[in-house]
Amino acid sequence: MEIKKIKVPFKAKKTILGAGSQAKNTVCLLRGGFAYLSPVHQDLSNPKDFFNFEKDVKYFLKKKPEIIACDLHPDYQSTKYIKGLQLKAYSLKLIQHHHAHIAACMAENGSKGKKVIGVAFDGTGLGADNKLWGGEFLICDYKNFQRAAHLKEIPLLGGERAILEPWRLLAAWTGRGIDKKKWRVLKKMFSVNFNSPLSSSMGRLFDAVASLILGKTKANFEAELAIELERLAHCSLPMAQGYKFKITKIKNEYILDPSPMFRRIIADLRTKMPKEKIAYRFHLSVATMIRKTCTLLRKKSKINQVVLSGGVFQNKLLLALSLDLLGKDNFEVFTHKNLSCNDSGISLGQAVIANFRS
Repeated sequence: MEIKKIKVPFKAKKTILGAGSQAKNTVCLLRGGFAYLSPVHQDLSNPKDFFNFEKDVKYFLKKKPEIIACDLHPDYQSTKYIKGLQLKAYSLKLIQHHHAHIAACMAENGSKGKKVIGVAFDGTGLGADNKLWGGEFLICDYKNFQRAAHLKEIPLLGGERAILEPWRLLAAWTGRGIDKKKWRVLKKMFSVNFNSPLSSSMGRLFDAVASLILGKTKANFEAELAIELERLAHCSLPMAQGYKFKITKIKNEYILDPSPMFRRIIADLRTKMPKEKIAYRFHLSVATMIRKTCTLLRKKSKINQVVLSGGVFQNKLLLALSLDLLGKDNFEVFTHKNLSCNDSGISLGQAVIANFRS
């Protein structure tokens, strides 16, 4: 097993095992001032990947961890496996997915644990309210987090089918691209709360917009259309203006509503604006959303450090635009160095948070 060794900016109180996520899984052992990460297991629903995951967990268990940390999601194979162990010898900690993303990036960057604004954008992760999160702004340190802002929730019509059939996501946002009979069926599903969980996922927003701009209804794998959309946007000359969106405050949270974006994109498609331009304007809009939300949160919290993590930031154009806009507003911004921003860093984040909660 090829182990990745990462120096962390503190001495761990105990030896801790982080069991990681469902996809892009790694297992992490935190001991002393270092974290040791296993190779990536692409998808734990694949028997070969699960076998390698099990083998790596057993290897790290020989190092006698006192605490095991795993994801809040009860259906992740990593979580199920850990819960199936004889846990009398270990203390078990359940860690929220997006908090783990931010904590991993903080640890990698040598953060001493001051509060940050964490921007965690991905496909999905179980939230503290039992809903599916994925477009999150957290105020957090290594120990605790508060959800400060998030993308407006939409129903995933048909559950996980929406990942490979992004027309369902587009229908949820706009009611378009679907015949009336199908739309009635989907509305009925949602009204009786059948297989249509609410989600604030930024990854799924990219899928919906890509489906609209590219005119495609299906994908062969998660984020396929979003990857195609990024490629298309790179073909455009940079433009000064993105699309409008709404930010409203409900109780103590800001809700980001991209509905106005869809209306303008539809209008631009009708006037035959080049699709490259529309794709670029959408990417710029999401980066502007990050900038505006972080500015609102800085005003309220006096926090100037922003941490970007989650699989959506594998989009190089979005990352570059976000860094540029945040830099212009004098934010101090941190991104991943040695690890990917995808779920391969989750196990490190889990172990770090468990350490500060122990």
